[in-house]
Amino acid sequence: MLKDDPMNWLPTFVLAQQGGGGDDAAAAAAAAMAMVILLVELVLVILMIVGMWKVFTKAGKPGWAAIIPIYNAIVLLEIAGKPIWWIILFLIPCVNLIIAILVSMGVAKNFGKSEAYGVGLALLPFIFYPLLGFSDAKYRSVVVA
Repeated sequence: MLKDDPMNWLPTFVLAQQGGGGDDAAAAAAAAMAMVILLVELVLVILMIVGMWKVFTKAGKPGWAAIIPIYNAIVLLEIAGKPIWWIILFLIPCVNLIIAILVSMGVAKNFGKSEAYGVGLALLPFIFYPLLGFSDAKYRSVVVA
């Protein structure tokens, strides 16, 4: 090769791009991390479903309603003593956060818990719904609306 050949750098560049297996190790680490995250998510979802199922049955509603996406919000509105038309408010961004807190506070109140417990139901449902479902709290239908 000539010293002034413009393609002189090409073989060195190609060799530098064909690194030794570091990409495989990084991909395996990323896959393992993704599996751990998915497993944690699955555990949290199962905790929430089981907790909501118990809360629904305590309130005299069908437990299977906890796994039906829109119907479970309607059942929560009934348990909280809120009007059913509030389901529309769950579809409005930012408003839905406030409505979720108000509904959770209504659920907590109807089970004899504090309003702070209701905020916990809204913000950490995978912890507070199982606690409420498996506690000795009794449902008493108090219209909170």
